[in-house]
Amino acid sequence: MPGITQKFETSNRPDEWKIEQGMVAAELPVLDMTGPETKTLAPQVFGELTRDDEAIKAVGNRDELFTRERKGWVGFVEWENYPEKKAAAHKILTSQTFPPNPEFQLGPIPATNPVLPGTRWKMWHHEVGGELTQIPDDSWNLVLKEKHQDMLHLLQFPYNGEPPKRLVTDKVITPNNLHFVRNHGGIPIIDKEDYSFVLDGLVKNPQSFTLDDLMDESRFPRVEKLATIQCSGTRRIEQILKYPGQGDEVPQAPWAEGAIGTASWVGISLKKVIKACGGLVDGAEHLEFYGADTYFKDDEAMNYLVSVPWSKVKANEVLLAWEMNGEVLPRIHGYPLRVVVLGYIGARSVKWLYRIKAIKNPTRAPVQSKEYLYFPQQVGKHNLRMSDGIQIQEMPVSSAIMSPWTKQAVIHNGSIRCKGWAYSGGGRWPERVELSMDGGFNWYTVPLDNLSEKRKWCWRTWEYDLPCDVEGWVEIVVRCWDNSLNTQPSEVRTSWNWGLHVTSSCHRISVYSVNKSRPLTKARLDEFEQKGIPFGPITVPLAFPSQSWEEYEAFWAKHDPRDARE
Repeated sequence: MPGITQKFETSNRPDEWKIEQGMVAAELPVLDMTGPETKTLAPQVFGELTRDDEAIKAVGNRDELFTRERKGWVGFVEWENYPEKKAAAHKILTSQTFPPNPEFQLGPIPATNPVLPGTRWKMWHHEVGGELTQIPDDSWNLVLKEKHQDMLHLLQFPYNGEPPKRLVTDKVITPNNLHFVRNHGGIPIIDKEDYSFVLDGLVKNPQSFTLDDLMDESRFPRVEKLATIQCSGTRRIEQILKYPGQGDEVPQAPWAEGAIGTASWVGISLKKVIKACGGLVDGAEHLEFYGADTYFKDDEAMNYLVSVPWSKVKANEVLLAWEMNGEVLPRIHGYPLRVVVLGYIGARSVKWLYRIKAIKNPTRAPVQSKEYLYFPQQVGKHNLRMSDGIQIQEMPVSSAIMSPWTKQAVIHNGSIRCKGWAYSGGGRWPERVELSMDGGFNWYTVPLDNLSEKRKWCWRTWEYDLPCDVEGWVEIVVRCWDNSLNTQPSEVRTSWNWGLHVTSSCHRISVYSVNKSRPLTKARLDEFEQKGIPFGPITVPLAFPSQSWEEYEAFWAKHDPRDARE
């Protein structure tokens, strides 16, 4: 086979062209222009993994240190009341090194499902050992058992997954097996008969409650709420692809548009449980929720902790739920009991609840003080301080197009069939959804009959045949107006932030429009069909002559001269 066989000398890397074009930007050196001459600073390089077995051995028997603490609670370690346990886990983690975070923002995202395996998190659980040893395998087995076979597994462990676009808005109420999952740790397996949680802290009469206690309708009125839960990372991929930011496969999983779901939740109002404990005392203003999953941050082991203000609880907008869409709460979604905070980011709706503590101020737990923060645009790795971030609570108005997909070619007769969702947090709701096919210059209002029912805590799904006469690349844009007349920023750059949270900008997709109502287009598509040649992909060269020579010559016979006369 002919080819170039002569070798040549070069100082370039084989991927030099891709590096220069930013396609493997993690390899780019940093440019230091602080002096008279520009210098290049090489990126971080990770050496061999190290391990101090003597130091780890000195910590003690991990099966005894982190043994099962409660009958019927598999995979649960109570960290918050035991500083000695935290210290032991910290010693284990700092006595060795682990593989670096995978680079999926300035490098290619793996074409696999699961997309990311969560190698470091699996290793942390195994190294701490004891009750955490089996958690990664147990959690994945529950994913395979409880979730739909077509789920997109963004992170295998801790599990992060969303449904494929075609199924996100297939139903107004999301089936349990298609509801997105954003877990921060492994899934503890807890038996109902052995379950209880405690409500303590700044309450008059701290108490422990079983699930049967909460289900006693003579004590606690039962509540059913249809509510949407949205992850603050929804549509993060748009920020990553244009303007990468803070990197870590767990806080920054590459979510698309499916990190949102709507379910019917049954439980009781947390306000009633606090009342059963005699109410709050000593100036308590926040309720801190403890999850039974183990979370790791900065070489520290901890339980998953967040808090919400008493004002939210007092408004009966915080539920303790044990049922999801008419079924017992799935284990992956928090069985036996979880919190559902209406209108807030999903991170506040703690799963596998084992404690509620009344406190004076917002929790200082890392999940709330170090993560889920919305930073100003000029804050990043170079100048970051936790106090610069706004703690994210209510979700802003947002929307997304589920069909068609970006870069998809669409053959139509003058309108493109679009569908998607719209949502606004904090008890607001979508009032108007608008679509544009020219990048946001002209807008078409989706008729109200094409939107799902209006509810206070819920999304609205929509469908619309968007008029489109033009052909070639078009940019379809969606935006939503809520009942407070809030709408979305125009561009993803406007909502970019170092933490890559809350992509609330107008959702934009590029679609290749092929309008079959035009005679020439119809004739060409008929020719593809007659010859049995697929039309896509559109970038593959045309497989037959676009015009006969007779037609070509006839054209110039009519339209000569080719050059203008003098």
